[in-house]
Amino acid sequence: MTLENAVLRFAGVMVLLSVALTVYVHANFIWLTVFIGANLLQSSFTGFCPAAIFFKKLGIKSVADQGQK
Repeated sequence: MTLENAVLRFAGVMVLLSVALTVYVHANFIWLTVFIGANLLQSSFTGFCPAAIFFKKLGIKSVADQGQK
């Protein structure tokens, strides 16, 4: 699994989890969904992604890193 795939999967899981929490627990969990969306949007402009930093520390390599073998 590449870093890019890990970030996309994590974002998808978090969105689905936040929607489920909004529906089944409390309506204010919608703000978690908003935060995730805002983070994805700013990441597309700035390239800064906290989840990517976390996954890199776990040892997951990006597509570019895997091509340098």
